[in-house]
This record gives sequence, structure tokens and C-alpha cells, in this order.
Amino acid sequence: MNNFLKPGMSFSLGSNHLHGVLRVDQIRTDTLVELVAKWADDDTRDDVIAALDELAAVVQGIRREGELDAALEQVEDVASMDTAQIEIQIPDVRRLLAELVEVERVTSRFNSRGASLIKHPTHKATREHLREHPLPEQQDRRTA
Repeated sequence: MNNFLKPGMSFSLGSNHLHGVLRVDQIRTDTLVELVAKWADDDTRDDVIAALDELAAVVQGIRREGELDAALEQVEDVASMDTAQIEIQIPDVRRLLAELVEVERVTSRFNSRGASLIKHPTHKATREHLREHPLPEQQDRRTA
């Protein structure tokens, strides 16, 4: 299933076969190059270092809601970083689609509807709604 012609840009199956893994090394490379370019610039070095120090404090400490996103956004703003995206040429689009279709085929055998368990704290409202309004196939599922 895995196409190792370009492992740096690929979809693969997770180790437990319950999720897919998207690997795009070029985004990480571009991000680090942009960050280091601003860090090397004497005019912005102090601002970049201050933003990185703030991010490090957030990562190492107990985070409040939204604090990590704000610290990351600060680094991106100070370093004038572009959106984390890359262009994908047509042959790679076709290859990635084939890889994704294979990952979907394997992961879908465990759950034909493709829904995932809702466990993240931000999904609390969704869990409460589903408790009050269960999907039709969930009604009376615990009866003998």
C-alpha cells in the first residue's frame, strides 16, 4: 500500500490500522527555513527570540485554553511566516489519492460510517447532544 517513491509526502496507514498518517516533510522544512531566516535578520532577531521564549514557556507550563494557539500565532506573526501549505503536482495528486483511498479502505472496515469516537474536551457539546438525541442505530442497543 505505501508508495515509498516519495516518503516525505505520503499517506500511510497508522500502526493500529484505525487512522491514517499524512507526512509532508516540505512544510516542516519551509517552516524552519522561514523561522531561521527571520532569526538571522538583525532587525527581527530579538522579537523572534522573545516569541520563541514565550512559546517555550507555554509548552513547558500548564496551558490555559487558547494559550498555545496564541503563542504559535505570535511566532508566526513576528517571523512573517507563510501559511503552511505546498503545491502538489498532478502526478503526486494522483499518487496521494491512491494512497488515501487505500488507507480509507482499511480504516473503514472497522466503522463503515467513518465516524470517530468523540473524546476531545472541545466536543463536550456534541457528546451531550448525542446522549439526548441518539442516532437511530444507537437506540435500545443495550437491551438484552
